[in-house]
Amino acid sequence: MAFRRPGIGLSRLITGISLFFLVGCIAPQVREGRITVELLADGETILVEVPAGSTVDEALKAGGLILEPLDRTEPPLYTVLGEGSRARVIRVREEFSIEQEVIPFESQVLRNESLPAGEEYWLQLGENGLKEITIRRLFEDGKEVSTGVVKSVVVKEPIPQIKMVGVQRAFVPLSIPGRLVYLVDGDAWVIEGSTADRRQLVGSGDLDGRVFSLSPDAEWLLFTRASEGEEGTINRLWAAPVGHESGEEIDLGVENVVHFADWQPGAERTVAYSTVEPRPGAPGWQANNDLALLTFSPTGFVRQLPPLLETNSGGLYGWWGTEFTWAPDGQRLAYARADEVGILSIEDGLQSALQQFPPVQTFGDWAWVPGIDWSPDGDFLYSVNHQSSAESKRFDLEVTYTPDGSTLPLAGDTGMFAYPALSFMEELPEGELAYQIAYLQAIFTAQSESSRYRLVVMDRDGSNRKMIFPAEGSGGLDPQEVVWSPGPLPESSNPALAVIYEKNLWLVDSKTGEAWQITGDGLTSRVDWK
Repeated sequence: MAFRRPGIGLSRLITGISLFFLVGCIAPQVREGRITVELLADGETILVEVPAGSTVDEALKAGGLILEPLDRTEPPLYTVLGEGSRARVIRVREEFSIEQEVIPFESQVLRNESLPAGEEYWLQLGENGLKEITIRRLFEDGKEVSTGVVKSVVVKEPIPQIKMVGVQRAFVPLSIPGRLVYLVDGDAWVIEGSTADRRQLVGSGDLDGRVFSLSPDAEWLLFTRASEGEEGTINRLWAAPVGHESGEEIDLGVENVVHFADWQPGAERTVAYSTVEPRPGAPGWQANNDLALLTFSPTGFVRQLPPLLETNSGGLYGWWGTEFTWAPDGQRLAYARADEVGILSIEDGLQSALQQFPPVQTFGDWAWVPGIDWSPDGDFLYSVNHQSSAESKRFDLEVTYTPDGSTLPLAGDTGMFAYPALSFMEELPEGELAYQIAYLQAIFTAQSESSRYRLVVMDRDGSNRKMIFPAEGSGGLDPQEVVWSPGPLPESSNPALAVIYEKNLWLVDSKTGEAWQITGDGLTSRVDWK
């Protein structure tokens, strides 16, 4: 007789039913979809089967194709492919070659006034230089697609060929008042008594022309000397005695003077100056807009005086810097910056604005600062005013009565580089004391930034205006600050002006317009006359 465990058949039945329903809930397994794509590489076509949704990169791996670093594909590696898609492998290689190129030497001519006209000497024979150029050629599937220069190295610098040519001319000697100094190719020269009597004052060849000023008594020349090779130094301020029995040049111990340094009127061997901080980017400095004083002895002892202005921002576009001009009394300075003209009192250091205007948008690494000058009596300040807006191209010459600040227009639309200059006070036949105003008039006022200029002279009230130099039909003047003679010319009894024309020094009679060429080497860059 067989015995059965009670309920075991029911348990198996329940388990079977559960498994049936469990299996019914699981989705049936479907084989993953695949696509066939075509690969073109190395002149062959390969068909590969890859999962749907594969990229070009995955297809290449499936086909056993390996890309070199420069190789590329069409379409790009990240592109998703579809059934029947085509991908192309483009084999890329580069080749480098070095070619040599001759650098022709330059021919330079130095004109020398101490040699007779037409006389020539070879100072240095020229030699060509050599440059090595590395060229990269790019190939795709064996075909050259581009060529370019990737590096250029000068292996040998060219040596210029230099010839000295005599330009000595039979200039008619002209008697002049005072002492006239001028800068020629880094050297300072002085003329005294007659233009036939000239001598070299400083012959080091390194004067940079940023400062070039005679003392009020014409006994000293203040100048800046370039500091080649001195890191963080643009130049240094020096003084040299001007007399025939000259002493030693004196290093004043001041560095980086770009905009202003000049003698204080009425004070013995006292100089005011402003400095900058050198910068690697254009324009090469950041202005301090400061103002300091020093005095020195003929033996070279230099003493710093209390500063008149500490370092400051200098208003809008203050990075460029501020220009200053001493009043005749030596107790005030006029200042000019990109957005303002005013007066600084040395007694209390207070600045009083006379004119304010929008800075000129030069769209370059420089800022426009108006030219300014005092009347001989110190009552009037003449300046160029920028009109209307930053985009305006109109510039007018104006005069301000400094006791009350009232301003009147004198000459309209002169151009940005008018640079007014005031003559000495002279007595007219009727006994009245008067002076003249000289300024530069742009030939093309709408493009005065790049225009050349003509020299204009007028009376202090703007009357009797006449253009005196250069003559009509001749090329114009480069922008510059012209200099008045300290007294009348002995021959004509008229005041004269010293100007730089075509890089030569000229003297011009302010009443008749008669002009005399003083130098002929084409290397003159600065002038002063006391």
